[in-house]
Amino acid sequence: MMHFHFTEALLPDGWARNVRVRVDARGMIDRLHIGVDAAPGDEIVAIGLPGLGNLHSHAFQRGMAGLTEFKTAQRDDFWTWRECMYAFVAELNPDDVEAIAALAYCEMLESGFTSVGEFHYLHHDRDGTHYADRAEMGCRIAAAADRTGIALTLLPVFYRRAGFDEAPLSARQARFYHDRDGYAALVEASQLALAGLDNARLGIAPHSLRAVSIDDIQSALGLITDGPVHIHIAEQIAEVEASLKAHARRPVAFLFDHLPVDERWCLVHATHINPAESGRIASADAIIGLCPQTEANLGDGIFPARPFQVQGGQFGIGTDSHIRIDLSEELRTLEYSQRLIQRSRTCLTEEDVSNGRWLFQKALAGGAQALNQPARGIDLGERADIIALDSDDPMLAGRRADRALDTWIFSGDSRQVKTVWVGGRRVVDNGRALCRDRVNASYADTARRVLERMGS
Repeated sequence: MMHFHFTEALLPDGWARNVRVRVDARGMIDRLHIGVDAAPGDEIVAIGLPGLGNLHSHAFQRGMAGLTEFKTAQRDDFWTWRECMYAFVAELNPDDVEAIAALAYCEMLESGFTSVGEFHYLHHDRDGTHYADRAEMGCRIAAAADRTGIALTLLPVFYRRAGFDEAPLSARQARFYHDRDGYAALVEASQLALAGLDNARLGIAPHSLRAVSIDDIQSALGLITDGPVHIHIAEQIAEVEASLKAHARRPVAFLFDHLPVDERWCLVHATHINPAESGRIASADAIIGLCPQTEANLGDGIFPARPFQVQGGQFGIGTDSHIRIDLSEELRTLEYSQRLIQRSRTCLTEEDVSNGRWLFQKALAGGAQALNQPARGIDLGERADIIALDSDDPMLAGRRADRALDTWIFSGDSRQVKTVWVGGRRVVDNGRALCRDRVNASYADTARRVLERMGS
């Protein structure tokens, strides 16, 4: 048992002062009182926020951040970037993946993310053969989560073909491949990989409609009946055009016409959707997984967030390729993208509501739903995933409640995050993950070796 006392805390109904909560041995909040004084031994927090879920991560890509900023074609886009990614992934072994994931997870925790959805598609050895343990790479992701303390939702990816036309995968994609039986074996092995890991969840992730068929997805849905389902969809214009050519339907419409999309589903990116598709997503209570910094870095386009919000749509945020890992910057980039389209300010929030709080609480609810993680806020029955902002940071001087939150999101970064707990366990102290030194050393050695193997 432990107790927290918050001078100010963001609760589901808004800010409250002098909040005292008790966390039980499972890391869950079992008592909450408002307007009470601290008691001896309480963990004192000046500004308390719930930790957010990062709903879309390709952890290994953190190791290639900054390596693709050069022109490789007349028109650089996602597809040219993908070729650079294939060259990088060809050099990775399980030790490398674990070291890179641990660094990414440290950075997530230090910025205020307390759980992560690992959309994990790097499964096999360099020649495409599976390891003795089919979930070897998933085990390494789980080990990185265990080392850092982040709550993990593992999403093993089903990736069978190279396009809507059933073209086979290239040699550069062989490390991702599974047929239906192989994917079933991977999911079973992934369950074992998570055994004994605190706060772990398992879902499924058909990569995209270009990478698996509707029948493939239906077979995968039978493997886990109550876990989350994540899929890339409508991320690029070329994908929409290919779907129209193959099926005479746009990707989102084709998906909804053939599968029972509901609140279990997270549609990642969905950048290029029309109003009818937006309405179907909102009506199904599915989550849109937005990754604003990656979408900007890749030149994907801008998600139509304002129409989706008006239709009652729900979203969460992810850091995807990890070109930069910073919770506040993801929310800020989302809002700013809408301002550039609308040529106005405070585009998404309702009138007279803090813009930062609206963004934060929407991302909180969407992330928790998409990851099936019991961390929807500082409330009874929720896991004690908590962020303490640094009230002594000059950026937050004289600021309380919404003003502090708005300042962090629109003018700050990870430096304003002082302490983080996951399930009541302290994982970040004074702005630094507790395992940072060991993780940094391991990652630095890994990065040097991988780049040497690449000839960089």
